[in-house]
Amino acid sequence: MGVVLLLSLGQSAVYSILRIVDLLTREQALSQQQTTMNTAQVPDRPWLDALYQVANIVFPLMPVVLCLYLLWAVYRPAEGPFRAMGFDLRHPGFDLAKGFGIFAGIGVLGLAFYLFAVAIGINTQINTSGLQFTVVNVVVLILRAIMNGVLEEVVMVGYLFTRWAQLGGNMWVMVVVSAVIRGGYHLYQGFGGFIGNLVMGLVFGALFLKWLKGRVMPLVVTHSLLDIVAFLGAPLLPWLMSLIGR
Repeated sequence: MGVVLLLSLGQSAVYSILRIVDLLTREQALSQQQTTMNTAQVPDRPWLDALYQVANIVFPLMPVVLCLYLLWAVYRPAEGPFRAMGFDLRHPGFDLAKGFGIFAGIGVLGLAFYLFAVAIGINTQINTSGLQFTVVNVVVLILRAIMNGVLEEVVMVGYLFTRWAQLGGNMWVMVVVSAVIRGGYHLYQGFGGFIGNLVMGLVFGALFLKWLKGRVMPLVVTHSLLDIVAFLGAPLLPWLMSLIGR
């Protein structure tokens, strides 16, 4: 488990710690600094930038492939790697209903907490998309959101919880450990990002164990929806306001 984390989100947590040290040692207050996500690599050549964006979607999914491979080839749960963590399409109605339900409950609270965190000075201002608002980039942002949902939930919940259960560990210990790591790799946003994602990790872990019947797919749905709204909300708002103004 440790190697998988160091190759993926555990590594991201280390870099996020370095990032928050960087932010805190600047002259500017934390809440006056901006964190921009989903930036263009070569904005003067859209066709090449699109290829970069595709690469940045595909390669981060390799830890997911590694997790599934390890469960298939090495650790071998009786029901197979996909069914063991509920990362399959056997129950689409259940997964979508639960996923949308969790999204509805957590989305508004997450936005409110972000605004509160910036207001009290413990978070940077988040620009969720540094890309121009084009059809290609909308598709890129949607795919990036889905990638985030698959990567984070399969690794941090599906794989870690499945392996921990195989080892006979206390599952509530893993709920806490997974949530702390989740908060850690969001520290680049500020302390608000850490706290908010720590709480979300605790909620997701508890739901996975008690309400979702050990299925990670509803969490993938929820996470993907949260990121889609976050990534597209900022660029869509001015466009919607212009339509209303007409």
